[in-house]
Amino acid sequence: MSFSGKYQLQSQENLEPFMKAMGMPEDFIQKGKDLNRVSEIVQNGKHFKLTYNNGSKMIKNEFTLGQECEIETMTEENVKAVVNMEGDKKLVTTLKNIKTVMELNGDTLTTTMTLGDIVFKKTSKRI
Repeated sequence: MSFSGKYQLQSQENLEPFMKAMGMPEDFIQKGKDLNRVSEIVQNGKHFKLTYNNGSKMIKNEFTLGQECEIETMTEENVKAVVNMEGDKKLVTTLKNIKTVMELNGDTLTTTMTLGDIVFKKTSKRI
């Protein structure tokens, strides 16, 4: 299943507690609540390019499955990580101590980020 496409953010759950746990300032949290954001994924085999708006700027990341890469996080920090695919519809990585899972079901992309016992979930629809 190809992840390629543009995705319109539909909903977010636990954004505020998650961002507070990450130490994000209040103005950044408020910008993050904007649902009028579109992300884009370009997949070419095992190589991916992701572009998304974190609320204050566009973030672009590129990686190849199973290979170490540098990823810019939603806090605009660069960290080394390895992204793996589970099955043909889940991308999984851990950035610092945050486990991130992106799962594609049809035209719905669900991203779940877990920090301790706080789970932030966002759902986007392919447009």
